[in-house]
Amino acid sequence: MATMNVSLPDDLKSFVDSQVNHGNYGSTSEYIRDLIRHDYDRGQLRDALLEGARSPIATEADPTYFESLRDQAQANT
Repeated sequence: MATMNVSLPDDLKSFVDSQVNHGNYGSTSEYIRDLIRHDYDRGQLRDALLEGARSPIATEADPTYFESLRDQAQANT
């Protein structure tokens, strides 16, 4: 695993320390890794949403469409 040093202003370091001290995370590194994972996931979601917005409309989302989705969901339970 690679090492990275990060400089933080005192107020942000205090906040990170408080997150670790309150038992939310086992270490500062764990907290930072969690933040990076969430940011990565948010970027992935954003890219998927933009890709979907650019794609052509495959079917009209009318009441019949939603009824067919409900039928499929019930059939899968």
